[in-house]
Amino acid sequence: MRITDIRATTVTVPLHAPLRHSNGAHWGRFVRTLVEVETDNGLVGLGEMGGGGQSAEAAIHGLREYLIGHDPARTEALRFMLANPTASLYNNRTQLLAAVEFACLDLLGQHLGAPVHDLLGGRLRDRVEFASYLFFRYPGPSGQGEVRTAEQLVENARELRERFGFRVHKLKGGVFPPDYELACYRALAEAFPQDRFRYDPNGALSVEEAIRFARAIEDLPNDFIEDPTFGLNGLRRVRENTSLPIATNTVVVNFEQLATNVRDPAVDVILLDTTFWGGIRPCVKAAGVCETFQLGVAVHSSGELGIQLASMLHMGAVVPNLTFSADAHYHHLLDDVIEGGKLPYEGGAISVPTSPGLGVRLDPDKVAEYAELYRELGNYPYDRDPGRPGWYPLLPNTDFADPSVGANDA
Repeated sequence: MRITDIRATTVTVPLHAPLRHSNGAHWGRFVRTLVEVETDNGLVGLGEMGGGGQSAEAAIHGLREYLIGHDPARTEALRFMLANPTASLYNNRTQLLAAVEFACLDLLGQHLGAPVHDLLGGRLRDRVEFASYLFFRYPGPSGQGEVRTAEQLVENARELRERFGFRVHKLKGGVFPPDYELACYRALAEAFPQDRFRYDPNGALSVEEAIRFARAIEDLPNDFIEDPTFGLNGLRRVRENTSLPIATNTVVVNFEQLATNVRDPAVDVILLDTTFWGGIRPCVKAAGVCETFQLGVAVHSSGELGIQLASMLHMGAVVPNLTFSADAHYHHLLDDVIEGGKLPYEGGAISVPTSPGLGVRLDPDKVAEYAELYRELGNYPYDRDPGRPGWYPLLPNTDFADPSVGANDA
């Protein structure tokens, strides 16, 4: 089996409502690039990466000369072919590598008649549990769905809990002043005393604010506080001044950073993202390092459609030390590009695919529909807020949004 071609298609898939975060917002949709790798035996493997447009598609097409004639089973060789650590100083292809690795593992599984998790040592669990992943939100197209107040946040969490069965709730913060978000977070915990919680302001807080916030929630049933401030030294200072576990998906995203954290601990829980780490296999390898040094791991979400979600499920299925529920933006999507529509939640979890390869296939009609929608709408600036013209994020943030201003006033 040899690779004969690689194709890329940018799509945009609508969300229930625009999602706000410390860096800006998702403007009511996700933009993703779908990757298809074809082989000489007629199989097609699927990959996915964030962002899209001519530059992303050109970057994928630019890999053809590396991949044509390559055996997709040689995934370790891909790491050096596409994302050699020294070359990546000038041309970082980590996310491109991830998309190609998904596709190659998909191809190998299809060729052998085995699901990807069997290629990774076999699944230890049949389902992966997920957190609710709550956002402050602007209203959706119908004018509904705003989440700005504590009452709206609790109601949104209750709706998701009843619909999908979530028992862990993660609040994406860094949007409003820390004291306001603290009140919202505590209201959430009070509303669901039997559940667990986590807070993630995307590194927006100063070290001192992060310490103050962490200490103010120590009495709650928290999983961890995620990236309360930015940088390993900042997180180390927070860790030294709170009893809460510290998690990150921003400053430990490769093996050199993981080694630094092992030697001089700043983070207790490593959030493994199959895109940011360069594929499923690096995440499994990193989980093994974490198991050795007794660091926690969880599955991180970078705004997935069904292909990347499948990669997250296969990874989560084989990691023995996965003791935390996974993150996913998936329930915010209105639709998906895979056959059969969105993968279903049951009891707060999604079943691990058991069909050969990744276990998902593209729906050509959906791909065409959302590729056309992308051509109509284009990209959106992830680091800008549609309700705050001229605003841009600071680090640490000293210019939080005004929670008293509603969508109609912005």
